Amino acid sequence: MPARPSASPAGPGPAPLPPAPPVPPRPPASRTGAVVRCSAAALALLTVTACGAPGTEPGAPGASAAAEAPFWVNPDGKAARAVAAHRAAGRTAEAALLSRIAARPVAEWIGPDRPGAEAEAETKVLTEAAAKAGRDALLVLYGIPNRDCGQYSAGGAADGTAYRAWVDAVARGIGARRATVVLEPDAVTHMVDGCTGEQHHEERYALLTAAVARLKRQPGVTVHLDAGNAGWVAPERLAAPLRQAGIATADGFAVNVSNFRTTEESVAYGRALSALVGGKPFVVDTSRNGNGPYTDGEPAENWCNPPGRALGEPPTLRTGDPLVLAHLWIKRPGESDGACRGGPSAGEWFDAYALELARNAG
Repeated sequence: MPARPSASPAGPGPAPLPPAPPVPPRPPASRTGAVVRCSAAALALLTVTACGAPGTEPGAPGASAAAEAPFWVNPDGKAARAVAAHRAAGRTAEAALLSRIAARPVAEWIGPDRPGAEAEAETKVLTEAAAKAGRDALLVLYGIPNRDCGQYSAGGAADGTAYRAWVDAVARGIGARRATVVLEPDAVTHMVDGCTGEQHHEERYALLTAAVARLKRQPGVTVHLDAGNAGWVAPERLAAPLRQAGIATADGFAVNVSNFRTTEESVAYGRALSALVGGKPFVVDTSRNGNGPYTDGEPAENWCNPPGRALGEPPTLRTGDPLVLAHLWIKRPGESDGACRGGPSAGEWFDAYALELARNAG
């Protein structure tokens, strides 16, 4: 699909992203697992972790930078493990580069490949770890039936009944803890661009609307519907589908999830879309947009592990624009978009690519 995003499974007592004023290849459900542990290597690395340890790794963000984004940093994420492996092998330069990823808060991608009780338990572990650290969880729910049109990140719940049960389990796992949720990358846009067959549209709209409503029953949850990116579907074509998917009851929407469009492009796109959906605010995925999109390859594949890209602006709530609630790292930098350009399966760690992203960020 042209300009298709790749889906991959991402200060004390901060508030969650503010709700909408009264007017997110992506990493596919790649997860870190239900057990969060604080290894010695992670404690030495991370600025803010579930254990609350300060970091000392060269290149890691300072406390003031961490305070700008009130989200939890998983001390056992794939980037942290890669840093530990490089350090153990004496590759200190590589470890320092990858700390630029590992020390930043990135989203935890939740998929429907576990029974309800396990999905609930996993989400509970993640959100409890975030709460213990005085942070908010940043989650991506990526499990809609017929996910990704059978492409690199194919999968999702078996049917609508299974999906509703899974969303309910995830919501129970969050409980009363604070979490910002990006809901279903590509799910709306794939209906607009024709990738998802017409026979699935009615059910998908109903499932998305129900998911927003169910998640909003949790008192500390903020929900953003995914809304594609600036190089994919025009705002005028996406507004009505977003309304059908429940944007009115969501807190806002997410743009550029797992894609590479510049922040400037993404903000312009988001503002145009906001004007068509009741002034809803939005968040921008800046995880890999430091050098903008790749334009030299085959257009249909330019979203998949493109060369020459760079990490973008660090996560922050200080965007300077009241409609832009945050810059977030929703896609987890360093995780593959799919089995293309020498990369592993979608969501798996791609060390060479991670190093390139960090190195190109300057």
